[in-house]
Amino acid sequence: MKKVIIYSQETCPPCHAEKLWFKENGIEFEERDIRKNDQYLHELIGLGAVATPATVIKDGDKEEVILGFDQTKLAEILVI
Repeated sequence: MKKVIIYSQETCPPCHAEKLWFKENGIEFEERDIRKNDQYLHELIGLGAVATPATVIKDGDKEEVILGFDQTKLAEILVI
């Protein structure tokens, strides 16, 4: 089972679009709002991201990081 984590913030239109896309495709995800939790901001920076959304998809030992709302790449990794 793949675990999906999205780093986002309320003022980010692409974040809203990506979360809506996840919901429309039946993808469960954990949202980490970088404005509400400093730890999440530090995690985002640790991923090498400078903007939201940044999405982490964990599948066992494997971890994919997608910067920005890249629908094609997300669909490929999540096999949609």
